Amino acid sequence: MINHFNFRHEKDGTFLITNDYGCYDFLTKEEFCSFVQDNVARDTPLHKRLHQKLFLVDTMDVYASETASRLRGMKNYLFQGTDLHIFVVTNQCNLQCIYCQAQDHRAKARGMMEIETGRKAIDIALQSPNHHLTFEFQGGEPLLNFPVIQQMIAYAEQKKGKKQIDYTIVSNFSLLTEEMADYLLAHHVAICTSLDGPEEVHTKNRISLNGKSSYQAMLRGRNILKKRGCSPSAIQTTTRYSLGRAKEIVQEYLKEGQHSIFLRPLTPLGFAKSDWQKIGYTAEEFLQFYREALREIIQLNLKGIPFVEQHARFFLKKMLTGTADNYMELRSPCGAAFGQLAYYYDGSIYTCDEARMVAEAGNPAFRLGDVFTSSYRSLLSSRVCKATAEASVLETLPGCCDCVYQPYCGVCPVVQYALHGNIFAQEPNGYRCRIYKGILDCLFAVLRHGTDAEQQVLKSWVEDEHENHQE
Repeated sequence: MINHFNFRHEKDGTFLITNDYGCYDFLTKEEFCSFVQDNVARDTPLHKRLHQKLFLVDTMDVYASETASRLRGMKNYLFQGTDLHIFVVTNQCNLQCIYCQAQDHRAKARGMMEIETGRKAIDIALQSPNHHLTFEFQGGEPLLNFPVIQQMIAYAEQKKGKKQIDYTIVSNFSLLTEEMADYLLAHHVAICTSLDGPEEVHTKNRISLNGKSSYQAMLRGRNILKKRGCSPSAIQTTTRYSLGRAKEIVQEYLKEGQHSIFLRPLTPLGFAKSDWQKIGYTAEEFLQFYREALREIIQLNLKGIPFVEQHARFFLKKMLTGTADNYMELRSPCGAAFGQLAYYYDGSIYTCDEARMVAEAGNPAFRLGDVFTSSYRSLLSSRVCKATAEASVLETLPGCCDCVYQPYCGVCPVVQYALHGNIFAQEPNGYRCRIYKGILDCLFAVLRHGTDAEQQVLKSWVEDEHENHQE
């Protein structure tokens, strides 16, 4: 019998079909008609292919342990507690990035997390049932409150019991000292910074309040770490100033010894929202930039230079292996509260990092509680948590539930609320939707029409983790 599936009629007359296991196939018109009429002859290559990918199933296949295991691979994040805990140790910063999501022109209050607040935040984070947790220190610029970070790490190590904690910090490096670097590396703290591209692009995006080059300050910090054998990771944000410079941005990452890049579109929060007309772009403009970058990255791989685009890798892992990374924005439901919690410097707790950014602009709609009166259980059982989860279940959302890309995608109720005042999507095929569809279009185009070598490049980005269950 026919299993549940979504489909799209392609421009060349074929049909793309997908299912909840992450499987996909392209069918001719004749094959599609036979399929939907449940008239595919047994013992044919088409029947074997569709059965293998669970588009056609026998009655008992639905209940088979193998089938359940494959569905669990796509939804594995639902079987664990909150693993990412973001501690915003300050909202003060010595940069004024033009796309800052954590501040806008109305934000006035500035503050530092006190150690007692930090300890109480850690107490709640350790209540998560997960054995493995990630504690991420953010700001503002977190190094402005470095002594509290040190005390929080010491407290977490004292209280963690048998839990395993990975620590990470996101910094612009302008304040990094030799002593700070020694401490972070001694305590195995993963270090990440922003690298938006060549100096001209980076400094245009990330403006230093002291008038000096934020790019040079970032390089100085990277060099401090490199001398100690550490190669910090980097994150990229695409603004209008990035458009047309995709190749240069990729080459900058190569120059700095990076092996991957995460091409991120702007999120319309904070400064990015209020100054959108100046620094923003349409989904189509971003996709043009993305296609140029992806072509450059594939060419690098064909020349024997391993380099990965992370947005593509998240999608490809679902498409090619039937398993999902715990990437918060590509979950259904999304990672709000169940995947991550954000602890603000004043003790407020939000569903996610984006939620505390909305609160920075004056609207604490996604505040779950606080570190002084809440428990982990009360946070996850709150009405705010439940509403956010309900609003991000793609399988039930109009416009998403029957989309051919539904198995691979995700929505953000917080951004929806910030843009439209409603946690449910109010704009079919909106900005982020068109971007995700466009990226998936790019990937499917390579997997279907690219050369064997180009297809192998994409497959190589995920094949070392799981065996590919699709031909």
